[in-house]
Amino acid sequence: MKRFHFILFFILLATTSIQINAQTCKPSGGIRGRKPPPGQCNKQNDSECCVQGKFYTTYTCSPAVTSATKAKLTINSFQKGGDGGGPSECDNQYHSDDTPVVALSTGWYKGGDRCHKFITINGNGRSVKAKVVDECDSTMGCDADHDYQPPCPNNIVDASKAVWKALGVSQDNWGDLDITWSE
Repeated sequence: MKRFHFILFFILLATTSIQINAQTCKPSGGIRGRKPPPGQCNKQNDSECCVQGKFYTTYTCSPAVTSATKAKLTINSFQKGGDGGGPSECDNQYHSDDTPVVALSTGWYKGGDRCHKFITINGNGRSVKAKVVDECDSTMGCDADHDYQPPCPNNIVDASKAVWKALGVSQDNWGDLDITWSE
């Protein structure tokens, strides 16, 4: 009987270890901030500009996707001239702020595998479907391609104004919201 308990304990320990490892996402490195040239960092939507010499953590992964993946909802303009920088990665196009679209952190973006797919975002007691059109780059930043903004954390769903409106969040609270999302 003791042998059975030992084997059962070992199986449970191994299974728990695999589950923990599957949900672990550690930093892959970092970059040093560079001061943006004058007028080159768009501060729309309270966007942060890189600080000269500051260390920014980078990630190539994101937490595991589940039926209710925890994330931070941030706000981004996908329109030309908005704080999102260049056109969206998925289609090389700009998108109206009135359309529910999102950018996902690098690990969740999966090299474009989620492009043009809809995700369901739950927050503020409501839900909305939004199309994935871009990557919120967790591996690079502080350069012209990234509008002189730091790399994204690994748990970001960067959303258009339409998503925030659909979730019923008052405009003075736009910018940072704990949410869950699913495919």
